[in-house]
Amino acid sequence: MRLLVVTRHFAALRNYESVIRGLMARGHDVELAALQDDALGGLGMVERWQTEFPDLRVSWAPSRPVGRRETVTQKIRLALDWVRYLAPAYHSAPRLVERAYDRTPRLMLWLTRIPSARTAPVRRMLTVWLRKLEGALPAVPAVEEFLRDRRPDVVMLTPLIGLGSQEVDFLKGAKDLGFRTLFGVWSWDNLSSKALIRWVPDMITVWNETQRTEAVELHSIPPNRVVVTGAQCFDQWFDRRPSSSRTEFCTRVGLPVKPPFLLYVCSALFRGSPVEPTFVRRWLTALRKSPNRQLREMPVLVRPHPSRLKAWDDITLEGLGPVVLWGRNPIDADAKADYFDSLSHCVSVVGLNTSAFLEAAIVGRPVLSVLLEDFRENQEGTLHFPYLLNVGGGLLYASRSMNQHLQQLSEVLAAPEQHAERSAKFVEAFLRPNGRSEAATPRMIAAIERLSVLPAQQAEMSESARLARWTLTILHRACAMRLTRSLFWDPLKVAEERARVRTIRNHRRMKRRQNWEAQLGRAKYRAQEQYQKAVARRAKEHLNMERRRDKRRKVSRKHRERLQAIIVNLLRRGIGNQGE
Repeated sequence: MRLLVVTRHFAALRNYESVIRGLMARGHDVELAALQDDALGGLGMVERWQTEFPDLRVSWAPSRPVGRRETVTQKIRLALDWVRYLAPAYHSAPRLVERAYDRTPRLMLWLTRIPSARTAPVRRMLTVWLRKLEGALPAVPAVEEFLRDRRPDVVMLTPLIGLGSQEVDFLKGAKDLGFRTLFGVWSWDNLSSKALIRWVPDMITVWNETQRTEAVELHSIPPNRVVVTGAQCFDQWFDRRPSSSRTEFCTRVGLPVKPPFLLYVCSALFRGSPVEPTFVRRWLTALRKSPNRQLREMPVLVRPHPSRLKAWDDITLEGLGPVVLWGRNPIDADAKADYFDSLSHCVSVVGLNTSAFLEAAIVGRPVLSVLLEDFRENQEGTLHFPYLLNVGGGLLYASRSMNQHLQQLSEVLAAPEQHAERSAKFVEAFLRPNGRSEAATPRMIAAIERLSVLPAQQAEMSESARLARWTLTILHRACAMRLTRSLFWDPLKVAEERARVRTIRNHRRMKRRQNWEAQLGRAKYRAQEQYQKAVARRAKEHLNMERRRDKRRKVSRKHRERLQAIIVNLLRRGIGNQGE
């Protein structure tokens, strides 16, 4: 089987490492193609895979070109996502709606300000029409050429459904060329907090029944195309054992060995949210002021989020007792071992909203969180966070205030073994729905192999799609006009474009001024050089004149001396003749 995996960046493939290794071990031909580079060490990760599997191919996929046609294409997709966020399910998720609002074209924002445009029938009509327009979009030529050169049996795409994702072009191209397509759900929040799934793939692999419901109800995916495999990215933690003892681990990270330590795991919060390191200081301060002596003296290990490291530049944890800021992105063997050791040796895990809660549940550690108003948009203001409270009886021990959280933490620490069953029920319901002993990786590999032998279906253009493509041609031409361009561009894009034009103008003005100053400087330099030459020439002429004058003086002095000598001789002779 020839499998082509198209991803946004190589770091996203860490959630499919076990699947890729399993496919390579079974002799399949696998190629990994990324659209852009990343700063999380993804390229180094896949290069290590190549060392183990020399037949594994790694390449760079062509990016979307820039132009008026691509601008209209992007805005149609963002408009369709905006209609999705008008649904009642997102009324309690204002930050998700705001994120989509900032990218939506003005025309769609203007249309949806009408109260009747937000009703269910109108939203369905807009969705159908926008889907028709999107379905009529021509594939990107570079993408089609890339796919034709590979001719894969299966095209796997991930993460695919980010707002403005470029992987959508590969899904469109693969569908048009008749290649089988697979979308592997990357994370537990992808189906609820990102963009719509376009051009229904031939197969979608999800973790659990909750995500199957999301795919069917939120994305209108036929149920027969959704396969529940479990969370393959967490298989690596189930049968793992700590690489060091608790004494060795605590000594290495700088924590006291005797008391058990708490693990605080940081999150990737929405942009503009309160800074989490500040909250960590606030939480640690409350911990040290607790009436419970165990909490006051308990060591704490804080793991920063790999994408939010800069937030800790101006934050210090000094004076807050035994606390250490430590941890790296778990994408290589050593970092994974350290991460698992921190989960295994801690007594409990605390955080706001992160996938580390799921890994803590696998290890069997109690997980606690504080539901504060400052972070409501990142917790209860999302659709996936309530799963931690409801699925399988709930995983989180959540509290509404810091005092209640400390009391809850004291109760959990008094008997942490009694709370392991809570984590086990959540794991069986959310991560391994086929049974805790049933790994997800073999099921996903079997699903991919099963898809590779199914008959491929090539998309055909209907009459409505031809009408939609004709409409798109008008939109492309309208977008070239100054009067209508702002209707299809969102306000943020217009501001960015104006700022870019101002920057270019200022740069050109500065360049002209620099050129003028350079020319003026060269003119001043030439004038100064000519002046110095003139001064040197005049000094030389004056020196020559002085030399000639001195020479004339010497000559005249010599002549005078000779004349005086002649006169003296004549006088002497005259005096002698008179005496005679």
